Amino acid sequence: MYIKREMESECRSMLQQFPVITIIGPRQSGKTTMVRHLFSDLPYYNFENPDVRMLIQQDPRRFLQEIPNGAVLDEIHKVPELPSYIQQIADEKKNTVRFVLTGSSQLLIMQKVTQSLAGRTAILKLLPLSLRELGKRTSLPTDDLLFNGFYPVIWADKTDPLRTYRSYYETYLQRDVRQLIQLRDQHLFQKFIGICAGRIGSLFNATAVAGEVGVSVPTVKSWLSVLEASFVVILLQPWHENVTSRLIKTPKLYFCDTGLAAYLLGIERPEQIKRDPLRGMLFENMVVMELIKRRYNQGVDHPLYFYRDNHHNEIDLVMRDGTEAICVEIKSASTYHPDFLRILNRAGKLINRPVKRKLLVYDGDLEQKGETELVNVRNIDLF
Repeated sequence: MYIKREMESECRSMLQQFPVITIIGPRQSGKTTMVRHLFSDLPYYNFENPDVRMLIQQDPRRFLQEIPNGAVLDEIHKVPELPSYIQQIADEKKNTVRFVLTGSSQLLIMQKVTQSLAGRTAILKLLPLSLRELGKRTSLPTDDLLFNGFYPVIWADKTDPLRTYRSYYETYLQRDVRQLIQLRDQHLFQKFIGICAGRIGSLFNATAVAGEVGVSVPTVKSWLSVLEASFVVILLQPWHENVTSRLIKTPKLYFCDTGLAAYLLGIERPEQIKRDPLRGMLFENMVVMELIKRRYNQGVDHPLYFYRDNHHNEIDLVMRDGTEAICVEIKSASTYHPDFLRILNRAGKLINRPVKRKLLVYDGDLEQKGETELVNVRNIDLF
């Protein structure tokens, strides 16, 4: 069953403005399914297939001559020389040719595609499903949403989350990680990624993590860049306007999907999440990723930050809006308490900028407008 994606209109729009669009995102986020659904009139080639790769590598010019109007080229980073040839066609036939490229390695895509196709391709990022895309399915208990995660295969094909994430993780280790780094000790990397899962929503201290894993700080930073490049984690940067010595400058770590994080934490059933000390952080992770997905689905990078100073004042999310800001506090509780607004009431003074909107996003049913908005996580509407 195909689940409609919010990015569809942006894909169509960008392909009218550019001869090439490049869609990147984690494995199994739905890139292939979406582009084949949207552009079924274009020939499709999957470069995971070694026979297809060999055919193209032997004679890339001839291959492109056989698709004069363009094609959908899946996992383009597997044939790194091809974008240079696509560039020539895009320049010669920019008003008639349409190429749709996809890839799951952000690092390799950015190195190969953007270098050859600068100014000729729009780059879009497709993450797993958003709450809005899930629609009525979000009526499930929140703990089920956190446990299931948001990969389309779980919702469209109703596959078992635990088995899905076990397979995903093993495939990721065997293919993507080994493609990006020379991994000498897989056990240490597994320990590292597990520690990262336990630090969701926390400041990422590379020195502390290195000591816990038993590797050097440069190794931890290298491994973290691999997790970012393959869309396993996202780092949220601190608010940096009018930077002073009292502001925290270390990023926060979140996973692109709560289901994968729950698997890495050893959670085997939704009921376990209710009792897990990291439930609040998993909930926060879901909210942060929901807002990032909304931005990516509109074709723009996310301007999301967090605020924290050395007095432990913290605002979960800060977004610029012109000369003003939007501030968000995230609570996993289902019951509202006035104390939740303590930091939001001081937000403008803390960030030294007028605050246009203040929102408390939580798991409760009571919603209200006003100076501070109360919003259930399923009804976030910022953009």
